[in-house]
Amino acid sequence: MRSMKINTSFLKYLDPVLAFQLIFPIAMLMVFLIAPLLSVLMVSVEYNPVNVFTDKTFVSPKPRGQLLFIREISFRGEDILLLKLQGISLGAILNSIINASVVTLCATIIGVFVAFILARYNFPGRSALRIIATIPLLLTPFINAFVIKKMFDWRDGLISWFLNDVLHLPIRIGVESLAGVALAQIITFFPIVYLNTHAAMVNIDPSLEEQAENLGAKGFKLFRTVTLPLSLPGIAAGAALVFIFSLEDVAGPIVFNEPRLMSYQIFSMFLEATTGQLSPAAATLALVMLIIALIAFMSIKKYVSLKQYAMLSRGGRWKPRLKKLGKKGLLFIYLVFLPMLLFFAFPQIGVFIYAFAEQWRGALPEGFTFSHMASIVNDPIVFRGLINSLQYSGLALALIILLGVSASYVASRLSHLPGMDILDMLVTMPIALPGLVIAVGYFFFFKDTPLSPIALGPAILLPLAYSVRRLPFTARAVFAGLQQLHMALEEAAMNLGASRLRVLKDVVLPLIGLNILSGALISFVYCMSEVSVSITLGGLKGIGEQHQAPLTFVMKDYITRVGGPHIVAALGVLLISVQIAIIVTINYVLKQRYAYIGV
Repeated sequence: MRSMKINTSFLKYLDPVLAFQLIFPIAMLMVFLIAPLLSVLMVSVEYNPVNVFTDKTFVSPKPRGQLLFIREISFRGEDILLLKLQGISLGAILNSIINASVVTLCATIIGVFVAFILARYNFPGRSALRIIATIPLLLTPFINAFVIKKMFDWRDGLISWFLNDVLHLPIRIGVESLAGVALAQIITFFPIVYLNTHAAMVNIDPSLEEQAENLGAKGFKLFRTVTLPLSLPGIAAGAALVFIFSLEDVAGPIVFNEPRLMSYQIFSMFLEATTGQLSPAAATLALVMLIIALIAFMSIKKYVSLKQYAMLSRGGRWKPRLKKLGKKGLLFIYLVFLPMLLFFAFPQIGVFIYAFAEQWRGALPEGFTFSHMASIVNDPIVFRGLINSLQYSGLALALIILLGVSASYVASRLSHLPGMDILDMLVTMPIALPGLVIAVGYFFFFKDTPLSPIALGPAILLPLAYSVRRLPFTARAVFAGLQQLHMALEEAAMNLGASRLRVLKDVVLPLIGLNILSGALISFVYCMSEVSVSITLGGLKGIGEQHQAPLTFVMKDYITRVGGPHIVAALGVLLISVQIAIIVTINYVLKQRYAYIGV
């Protein structure tokens, strides 16, 4: 009887507009998210996954290579000690899991350390250091990893140059191969843990820590027994996202030319797919990646739901505890902590150096020029890629707004009904799904349809893929706005005779307009800088003056050309400038909170 009553009430409440808002996002996500993922499973089963696990390329029982290479060599007429951190290979699948685990552990330690200092201590310049700590998250596909590689090149890298030529120490240090990929990912992804942990720490009731101090818990014991356990939701969410992003990252392996990772293997198979066929092994690797990502995602599902986003968007409900530092603490901040943050921010700083330097062949850049920035417009291939990305991102944004508003409105207004958790999961899960898995799924699912990426190119599928992948940013912003909008306003308008469509148009959308705009801006910048889908599906037709490839595919192609990194850096500066403009607009003009990935 109770079930019948719920269904009757549901049908009475479900007018045509609300029905569309419920059916449309579910249908879109089923066709352009779930169905492609299922095609990955079907192709993998048909291919027989055992074939991959018995291939030593993917799973090697015998370790290959060495973690640390140490040897005395003669370099430029001088005897030096060469230290190269490289990494041990156990096959692409195990390498990917181990690499993601190492990256997650290191990023978590660094992120928690940075978050604790910035959340619990007050000192001059604290706000500036908070900004510096987030700089690595500014989107600069390929070129930031290229700068890290440049820093740790044992021949002409900045680190070796400083040790050997400045300090005159007979030692040169290099980081290559698997270790280079891990280092680049740690520097890039640790702010995800920092931001999630910082958000958790500032939301801790200060009276809990004060009571623990009154009972004798101080210093590390207070952190270990009170602060850390209460921050675990944020730490777990950040760590799980770092693990997933490390697993699917393809820019680092491409820049360091490291094929012994699943992401590079899938990417390399797409390079051969221009003939119209993609190796079934790509589906098996994608399935393995998907299973690992889903396990990580489900473990943090309650921390990344739409409701949690709304809570984080409102900020803390009390004034966080801040301690003033003494002289020793200030010395640590300015002599150790600040240089550490600047070191992590240097890849983005190096992007600007590359963009405006005439050349950077040795350890230091030479000259100054605007010619690389001018190449964005003057080079027809680069300019075409920029126009393509603007068009694809614009089309995706229209879908994202429609999907985000519809799904968030239904999830907010029908939250009491059974089954709404499924819609919440469908909307939020793309943030944690590897883009390479979606790319493989799209290829197999649409290859024999009128939307075939081989026949039509990426012009149709990329906007659809972008709209699915970047939907959570807009959806969570809209949901936060709806949570602050009482239903009584809508009910009052409907009681006066307004239809639901008119209520949405005249009441709801105007009141949450700033939330929609801020979420849409975030989704747009992430569409513009999307990598994994762009360099796989987006590159199936190649590039020429009238190519269909997006901007990030052009960046991938140019990063290996002579002089190309300077043009890629110029594009990186463009993306950074756009993102900074959006951050300023959202925070200071729209008075909203800028949302990074997973935060």
